[in-house]
Amino acid sequence: MKRYSAVVFDWDGTLMDSTHSIASSIQGACRDLSFPVPSDSEARWVIGLSLDIALYRLVPDLTAEQYPLFLESYKEHFHKQDTQLSFFEGVPELVSGLRQKKVMLGVATGKSRAGLDRMLQAQQWHHHFDITRCADESFGKPHPGMLLDIMQSLDLQPEQVLMVGDTSHDVLMARNAGMDSLAVSYGAHDKSTLLDSQPTVMVDTVDAMRGWLDGRVVELN
Repeated sequence: MKRYSAVVFDWDGTLMDSTHSIASSIQGACRDLSFPVPSDSEARWVIGLSLDIALYRLVPDLTAEQYPLFLESYKEHFHKQDTQLSFFEGVPELVSGLRQKKVMLGVATGKSRAGLDRMLQAQQWHHHFDITRCADESFGKPHPGMLLDIMQSLDLQPEQVLMVGDTSHDVLMARNAGMDSLAVSYGAHDKSTLLDSQPTVMVDTVDAMRGWLDGRVVELN
């Protein structure tokens, strides 16, 4: 059985139950600026990508002059909801259990640094992670830049690290970095989309994730 010394999590849709809030905020900004409103599935598909890439995919007619207005509208919609967001059931216990096993933990997210720090501060979760990387500090998913940065900082090899995420973007980022991936089907992307990206394993619940990880994580010697 392969064992990992570090687990890197995506944030939205993997740890935090926030996919609906993100999708509805994108849709709200589109309405505010009179752009065609994407469907729920279209808005959910771009979750995990850096926001600029996501917006230009969903709103191809967005001009450089309109971008700041769209971004401000999106943030206004999202910030009305983000204080009410919570972790998926079982996530705090999962992360605490991994910390007790002295497994190194990281975050690789399409959120901005300001956005992730806002959430970590609100949840008082800074101490849970050895390292975090955001799309505006490196390259957006599925480019492996964030994972390469994490491995270099922690002095780890790809075979020692597992990437956990809810989108095909996470799975492809892991593959591009040469590491295994665990896909969760309770987030932004459906099972078919996740399976097409060929994760190492896919689970449907946080409990199933905890069960799969049991015995597969070890403290770095």
